Amino acid sequence: MPGLVRLVPVREGESVERGQTLVVLEAMKMEIRISAPAPGRVTRLCCAPGAQVDRGQVLVELDSETKS
Repeated sequence: MPGLVRLVPVREGESVERGQTLVVLEAMKMEIRISAPAPGRVTRLCCAPGAQVDRGQVLVELDSETKS
């Protein structure tokens, strides 16, 4: 379903933890939080607050971080 980007609380280059909110969408009068599936670093933001987005659209690109 199409949605409206309400909030993007992360920035490019930022490290994120599994479960951390990356984007908050509004669709059908519901708030939907898109969370990081694993720890990583935000390499690219593909959306901004106020943007209309469609189902399947890439919103955030992450690189996985491995701990040595």
